[in-house]
Amino acid sequence: MTELSWKDHLTSLGLKKVLEYLDSDPDTNIEKILNWLIKIDKEDKYIGFQAKVVRKHLSDPNNNWNKLIKSLWTDIDDGVRKKLFVNFLLNATFLGGKRQQKMREKYDCNIPWAILFDPTTSCNLRCVGCWAADYPRNLNMDFATLDKIITQGKELGVYFYLYSGGEPLVRKKDIIKLGKKHDDCVFLAFTNGVLIDENFADGMLEIQNFVPAISVEGFEQDTDRRRGKGSYQSVLNAMEILKARKLPFGISCCYTSQNTEVIGSEQFIDEMIDKGAKFAWFFTYMPVGVDAVPELMVSAEQRKFMYRQIRAFRESKPIFTMDFWNDGEYVEGCIAGGRRYLHINANGDIEPCAFIHYSDSNIYNKTLLDALQSPLFKQYQANQPFNSNHLRPCPLLDNYGCLAKMVQKSGAQSTDLQKPEDVLVLSAKCKKAAENWAAVADDLWQEKQLERAL
Repeated sequence: MTELSWKDHLTSLGLKKVLEYLDSDPDTNIEKILNWLIKIDKEDKYIGFQAKVVRKHLSDPNNNWNKLIKSLWTDIDDGVRKKLFVNFLLNATFLGGKRQQKMREKYDCNIPWAILFDPTTSCNLRCVGCWAADYPRNLNMDFATLDKIITQGKELGVYFYLYSGGEPLVRKKDIIKLGKKHDDCVFLAFTNGVLIDENFADGMLEIQNFVPAISVEGFEQDTDRRRGKGSYQSVLNAMEILKARKLPFGISCCYTSQNTEVIGSEQFIDEMIDKGAKFAWFFTYMPVGVDAVPELMVSAEQRKFMYRQIRAFRESKPIFTMDFWNDGEYVEGCIAGGRRYLHINANGDIEPCAFIHYSDSNIYNKTLLDALQSPLFKQYQANQPFNSNHLRPCPLLDNYGCLAKMVQKSGAQSTDLQKPEDVLVLSAKCKKAAENWAAVADDLWQEKQLERAL
């Protein structure tokens, strides 16, 4: 950790002792720990709110959240759980959150909670509709650059790092090496799972701070249709390896016009829970890239279906679910542009979001802080939230013309590595979807406000 105040240092030591106490008898001590977390975060800025939500569900032994929390002791390796708890709850959320807030006030810019970056463009698959399908497959950030990103991020209070690509596990050795060096951080990778084998799982057990989110498009037919024949069986094999070693993992699901009803079904989510997944991260298909397939975009009714289903799962299934777009109501709109996260591609371009391939900064000639103070990121800061209806959070998918204005005002350029895309052309592909979703989202938002008023 960066240098702590004496008060934070005492809190750090106290939380570590509390986690040891929790492990001694989780059934008895969980509620006591939650009460303590709520007490030290009286303003609900960092960890208190989440603790209150968890505490609400613990009184019922049959509650799905109760089952999920208890499974972290029965299903997860003790050392891995302890390391992730300290790194996530203490470093990334509590102490890191406090430092991030200080940096926001000091520099008057967005400071992220998490950083997503691409170690490589290399990938062992060619998925339908992927913007990187035609990218050169040999572009890599060297270890020193990856290390520099994490080191600079920690200076800002960032202790949560996510890998994407390409296929990040092409860089297995460097991922393990980074996990060892930065053992106070949490690392997650969005991976197709094909490269997860026994040796890599053993490496995960050794570093204890890496969690994969395995991409799956539904059952075998849907996954293989988009990712290639045999992909689904590779996913199941990876899950079996991880579950046998009591390693935590989740799934990453892109719902499209072709698979939404499968992705959002009880049968699918129950299957993933049975295979051992502890979380599910949902994304809708975005027509990013000149060769994107707009036909894969979901309809407004399909997006509404996912909105309903994911909330139903949260009330009934022992798995933590997140929807990158439809959960805007919980984070007050768009989290990109450094407000909660940013993206760095394998060329070093520092982008507001994994789905926004425009930049005015590069990690090879600017620091992270420089980028956060750049015109494009300041445009994000000045305009967020992009809509008072937080179910319409995105400046590209939900608010036509918003992204184009920010890109043009900032002078940012397309970062597509193969076929640069004019922001007006990209925005036009999302215009109809934005218009169709607006009416549905406004009805859902009004419904939500009425619920809160009762």
